[in-house]
Amino acid sequence: MFAPSRRISLTENAGEFAISKTMVGNDLSLLDHLFQEEGLGSVAVERGREGGATFRPRLSPERRQEWLKEVAHILETPDRVLPGGLLYYSDLLFSPFWAQRLGFALASSFADSPIDVVMTTEMKGIPLGMFTAHALGVPLAVCRFGNRPSDGSAVVVHYPSASGDVRTLFMGVRMLPKASRVLLVDDVMRGGSTLAGMLQVAKEFEAQVSGIGVFLVAETPRVKRVGYHTALLRFSISTDGIPCVEVQAPPSGV
Repeated sequence: MFAPSRRISLTENAGEFAISKTMVGNDLSLLDHLFQEEGLGSVAVERGREGGATFRPRLSPERRQEWLKEVAHILETPDRVLPGGLLYYSDLLFSPFWAQRLGFALASSFADSPIDVVMTTEMKGIPLGMFTAHALGVPLAVCRFGNRPSDGSAVVVHYPSASGDVRTLFMGVRMLPKASRVLLVDDVMRGGSTLAGMLQVAKEFEAQVSGIGVFLVAETPRVKRVGYHTALLRFSISTDGIPCVEVQAPPSGV
């Protein structure tokens, strides 16, 4: 659980605890059974001299539904409605408990996709992106709205916002290797302008976009500036200010 999607050497593990690789293999079989029974994922074991084990997070449909329904219930309170048709959710994303669950849920949706890097934007996208990257065993690249000297040289992309203003994204050239396979992650999507800007950043780095994952997607506007995406939750707000949050189905095959 501390190093998901990362291969751990069976030989080193056996030496560290002064036991045989057979005993390690037996213990891993028990862990694999436990993880699958709990709907959290599985442990893949490679046998042989250089054998290793990898915990692969993949939530079962039942576990995913349970976790996301809890989040939806928390969000469906009238005092979370903000001006402009938004919901307050920062407390969830900046809670390690909830951010890890949401990151694992997003990672499960893309468990079979080829991904080298997770890309997100500051600020609220960072915890979600970090836990998604953690579950997938890959680094996180952050698009910033202002460049910092500590980031070094950066690629600059301008894109129109939903209000018509032109906004700017900066991506450090050392943060995102050229031609990477990237998963774009955002905390919320209304019209999709920020994600459209991230797609431009990916294009500048000649990156292949393996998928787009979103925590919350707004019911309106119905037409988004990005095409296919995977959302965990969809929300709408009634005319009398009552939020409705629905769990979205995972991609087919997940």
